[in-house]
Amino acid sequence: MIEVYIDGASAGNPGLSGAGIFIKGHGSAEKYSIPLEEMSNHEAEYHAFIKGLEICSSKGYRTVSFRTDSELVNRAVEKEFVKNKKFAPLLKEALNLIQEFDLFFIKWIPSSENKTADDLARQAIQQQKK
Repeated sequence: MIEVYIDGASAGNPGLSGAGIFIKGHGSAEKYSIPLEEMSNHEAEYHAFIKGLEICSSKGYRTVSFRTDSELVNRAVEKEFVKNKKFAPLLKEALNLIQEFDLFFIKWIPSSENKTADDLARQAIQQQKK
């Protein structure tokens, strides 16, 4: 099984944003630091999730277990519902991508267990400031 740690970060709310994705499994690790446009932190969390799903799909991973410190994203995916209509298109996109996997899991973890993905998201913001 592939473990995927995701995090989104924003420098401001809204502000320059980044997605951090750390994938481990099959004896290897992959790190992605993806600059995002200006958006809120919550939007960045969703975009990190979507990017992680896209990467896993493109690599042909069939069984994935995502870890996020975003309770908002975790809850929305588990319930397949979001209160804030602004996030509805992002959730819909993510749910469509999830269908591409044979097995998909998502789990909330504390920020202290998501340090690598957080660092990658912050690096993506710094890349844009240069």
